[in-house]
Amino acid sequence: MNPFFLKIKNHKEQNLPFVLYSKPNTTDLIGILQQNNSLHSVSDYSERGFVFASFDEKQLILIPESESEIITSEKEVTAFEPIKIDDLNFDPEAKFQYEYLVAQGINAIKNGEFKKVVLSRSEEVPLTEFDFVETFQHLVQLYPATFCYCFFHPKIGLWMGATPEKLLKANENVFETMALAGTQKDNLETEIVWQQKEKDEQQYVTDFIVKRLREFAASVVVSEPYSLKAGSIWHIKTDISGVLNDNSTLEEVIDTLHPTPAVCGLPKKKAKAFIIENENYDRTFYTGFLGELNSSFAGNNASSDLFVNLRSMQIQENKAILYMGCGITKESIPEKEWEESVNKSMTMKRVLKK
Repeated sequence: MNPFFLKIKNHKEQNLPFVLYSKPNTTDLIGILQQNNSLHSVSDYSERGFVFASFDEKQLILIPESESEIITSEKEVTAFEPIKIDDLNFDPEAKFQYEYLVAQGINAIKNGEFKKVVLSRSEEVPLTEFDFVETFQHLVQLYPATFCYCFFHPKIGLWMGATPEKLLKANENVFETMALAGTQKDNLETEIVWQQKEKDEQQYVTDFIVKRLREFAASVVVSEPYSLKAGSIWHIKTDISGVLNDNSTLEEVIDTLHPTPAVCGLPKKKAKAFIIENENYDRTFYTGFLGELNSSFAGNNASSDLFVNLRSMQIQENKAILYMGCGITKESIPEKEWEESVNKSMTMKRVLKK
């Protein structure tokens, strides 16, 4: 094993906090190794380090730059055969529960409570053997266009993921974000055709983000929507960038964006209340956000590079808890949303050994 991963393994064996990550379409691996086991948190987003935030923002965990050793390495190509998954082997009760939840969401939309809601579920996968380094390397190899990470804190647990969605990149007052919505499985067709339901869902997300950012930005530039592949799944993506007003703060921008309609819904408050009341489990860090905060781990100048915690899983003693959600609009069909959630679960299942 190369010295980079060996150092991180030793750090984990000492039960010390760390994060290991790789940014989309880069060749670098970055490790931030906290030198003590204190639990730090973000109070006003002026801190420097790596942030790991929960969906409800009640937990804003920080690995501080000042108390950590930063190590880097180049990605290596390892021999790896993705696990073939039989997606017909599912729990009928889980299918029934999720489809019922989606049907409730559709009814609420038809009753005018909100336009869109993102409803999720969790699934446990038993693990007989698990190696976080090996699993992380598989994620990086399978999903090079995503933000791949492994986060550990003895007081929080071990989380891993490969997320295609950027929340915000900010360098002084210049920012970049994206609207990402719509999902379809890759069926090797040369042309990706999107149905009206997916196009509408994407437009809701784009309109929300642009409208909210205009409150804080001197200028906002919006690209045309285009198809983006993340693993074996296609999404619709719109790039959004601009310049913040001189008096706007990072905290204001994060608060206005998170949670985005891509993980919560529209209007945000009503959709969030419906999620908390009806999902019947605590998302914790799933659909929260994570990444570099006012830090210069990957460059010379201090910037923030934050991602939404999608396609993620929590690793416990002898199981992985996988999380997946789907955007629900009035055109949604419960059974199709179940199938979409199964497709999303494959992202993590392909790198796990049973």
